[in-house]
Amino acid sequence: MGTLAAISSWSGGKDSCLACYKAIKRGYRIQNLVNFISNVSKRCCFHGIEANLIKLQAQLIGIPLLQYEVTADMQEYEKEFKAAVSGIKGIDTMVFGDIYLDEHKEWVERVCADLRIKPLEPLWDNSAASILEEFINLGFKAIVVSCQADKFSKDFVGRLVDKNFIAELSARNICPCGENGEFHTLVIDGPIFKRGINIIESEPVLKEGFWKYWFLDIKKYS
Repeated sequence: MGTLAAISSWSGGKDSCLACYKAIKRGYRIQNLVNFISNVSKRCCFHGIEANLIKLQAQLIGIPLLQYEVTADMQEYEKEFKAAVSGIKGIDTMVFGDIYLDEHKEWVERVCADLRIKPLEPLWDNSAASILEEFINLGFKAIVVSCQADKFSKDFVGRLVDKNFIAELSARNICPCGENGEFHTLVIDGPIFKRGINIIESEPVLKEGFWKYWFLDIKKYS
């Protein structure tokens, strides 16, 4: 069983969650969920989810969370990523939720080779529509927590991910999984959760940087 010990790259969103689930189904024992947050905002870098909400998510799943602060600079991020992962003992595999972006997979393979661990990509080369359909059919629930403001209105954040997504986004030539960063999600329930997360109070907030994004500011949850 030791050879199947793994860690899972964890953003709190649907793709990392489904990849983790599929790795478990393949017989891997997920030792830790590994999450990276901004050292400035103390939130997930693109998802905008606060650190404590990710901690709650991991508690409800029952897999210990390792959370690390990182900088926005990509070269520094790689150093910080390697430092964090190299310090985790007893694993030889790391699970990722990439779907079809070659540059993401190439980065993962190069960095994992440097770390002498095996990358596992359970979603790779499947169609985005089939991945989203499987996620929903398995009973996972997720909400949109951020989206590009030039593609979506503020009403899109907070929305439950459902089968309407597939037809709706495909018709607009937008990836149903948001693989190009069009939107990001937070998983709030599913087959690996002991209990679900209830979002009690939230509001959309517009933030401008390199991209203009709507974020869901989740104020109260249980």
